[in-house]
Amino acid sequence: MKTAIVTGAGGFIGGALTELLLNKGVAVWGIDVSESALKRHRRPNFTPVIADFTKYDLLSKVLPQNADVFYHFAWQGIFGEAFKDYALQLSNAKYACDALMAAIQIGCKKFIFAGTMNEYEMDEYIRRDTFEPRYTYIYSAVKQVSEAICKTLAYKHGIAFNAGRIAMAYGENNRSQMVPNVVMRNLLTNTACKLVEGTDLYDMIYIDDIAEAFYAIGERGVDMKSYYVGHRKVKTFKEIIVEIAEVLNPDCPLLFGAYPDVPSGVKYENIDLEALYRDTGFECTTDFRESILKTAAWVKENL
Repeated sequence: MKTAIVTGAGGFIGGALTELLLNKGVAVWGIDVSESALKRHRRPNFTPVIADFTKYDLLSKVLPQNADVFYHFAWQGIFGEAFKDYALQLSNAKYACDALMAAIQIGCKKFIFAGTMNEYEMDEYIRRDTFEPRYTYIYSAVKQVSEAICKTLAYKHGIAFNAGRIAMAYGENNRSQMVPNVVMRNLLTNTACKLVEGTDLYDMIYIDDIAEAFYAIGERGVDMKSYYVGHRKVKTFKEIIVEIAEVLNPDCPLLFGAYPDVPSGVKYENIDLEALYRDTGFECTTDFRESILKTAAWVKENL
């Protein structure tokens, strides 16, 4: 890979991938809504492109011709109340398609869509007559639809396509109120963690591993495949939280069962956890203790 384009290059995951690519000597065109979001990437092989979603139909005028890979990470409303905003979530599908069309117009070789592992939950529910939906499913459903439409357009226009369905992400520069950040903040302040029972299987993946996974997909991903981006072996939610507590504050109360368990629709036995390793050689290599300490230090200073 010599040239890459990254939307959401100022964000948590897009930013981490951009840094990895730049460090590997790849020329990167990073797209985000403001100059300030991209300032940490300043170096000779980085070209900032300032554009919000409404300008994506003009991207072909400013992006390099025949780029190797176009990564699409930009997305509005990735946690909390924004999950309920169906209009906002649906608009993301249109903009994902605009990004793909820009990739086609510049003759890019491959388009990679950043999905969510919750799409596997949607796969399970599609097979059922009834289920009890959460608002998260609006986000998950739009991710799945976006992936499907982009895959179809890519196939019809002759551009290689992959998707990476990401497990729960954690690490520095994640400014969300997602589970890892909330738990770590409570542990750091010695505040009892109120939690679900946590007996379902679960996965958390460190940001450096996510960036390496998407680099591997860009280099060696098999055309038209969607990959699970996470660990090859998963644990229960309870096991993971206990491990985090053992690193940060083993004396802090962990109140498992304080909230009712919401049965996960994800059936890990139906997910090919080995596909990414089998096709590209990628697997998570980050030391868990070290990653938790780094993330907690960042959370302490920034959240």
